[in-house]
Amino acid sequence: MPELRKDPIVGRWVIISTERGRRPNDFLRESVVSKNVPNCPFCPGSETKTPPEILVYGRNGGGANSPGWSIRVVPNKFPALGIEGDLDREGEGLFDKMNGVGAHEVIIESPDHLATLASLPERAVEDVLWAYRDRMLDLKNDKRFRYVLIFKNHGEAAGASVEHPHSQLIALPIVPRRVREEVDSCWHYYDEKERCIFCDVIRQERDTGERVICENEHFVTLAPYAPRFPFETWLLPKVHGSSFENNQSPIYASLARMLKETLMRLDAVLDRPPFNFMIHTSPIGEEINDHYHWHMEIIPKLTKVAGFEWGTGFYINPTPPEEAARFLREAKIVTPAQTIKK
Repeated sequence: MPELRKDPIVGRWVIISTERGRRPNDFLRESVVSKNVPNCPFCPGSETKTPPEILVYGRNGGGANSPGWSIRVVPNKFPALGIEGDLDREGEGLFDKMNGVGAHEVIIESPDHLATLASLPERAVEDVLWAYRDRMLDLKNDKRFRYVLIFKNHGEAAGASVEHPHSQLIALPIVPRRVREEVDSCWHYYDEKERCIFCDVIRQERDTGERVICENEHFVTLAPYAPRFPFETWLLPKVHGSSFENNQSPIYASLARMLKETLMRLDAVLDRPPFNFMIHTSPIGEEINDHYHWHMEIIPKLTKVAGFEWGTGFYINPTPPEEAARFLREAKIVTPAQTIKK
């Protein structure tokens, strides 16, 4: 029988439609298979096709915006928001508006056009995480910004317009409503119980093991209790931390291992699916707190949001998270990371 499940973090209800139960090979999709394309703007030798780099790793010698790099960060050529100007907030009767001020950057994750985060060496994945941190810390110095979102669109179905491996960053002058709802929900739980709800979720999920996919010294990957989408996965630090950018070396190395392993498992089970991932972290000015727990969410693009979801805010998920976790936990992969099974 189908189930209605309530997400304990934000109180969102989802429908787990067991009558429609979908195994990994039941989803119609196109695997993301990279192929070399001429004139890729992110490949080495095409540096002049992007705006001037903001951050670069790996180049020894040579001038700026030249080959020899391992990671480049550049402004998005077609930004959603512009870096110049003042906010100039104003109202028109009931309506509020401000200038579209923000930052929109592209993190080019590797010079290898055919690479993915699942195929890169762990150290290269770690360097991508350090680039995220470096850019977040720099943008937080801009007093106009209230939130920095890191996200990745992998594959055309997930919204990627360029095939070369990359992720994106957008700094916003406001805290997005979805972020504020999640942070405030965590605060209400903490105010009542004096505990972080994510810490409680991690503790309970590790005790039962039913939805745990894999874990290492610092991180656990699990299928959330009330996932919006099939094979949705969350990567959470085991020790409480409220902001992604305030971590140090052992944590990023451990996260790189866990992220790579998780993506390898998704590739093995779902045949290299398109996906989105997002880093959920505390807003600027609220980085150190006891109630919010930063984490990453990975959402494979296996189903489409349609009229029911738009009309109700409910999501219909045809794959119970317990089944998704089992498929991913049992995936045959080759990885040096230690998987701890409960």
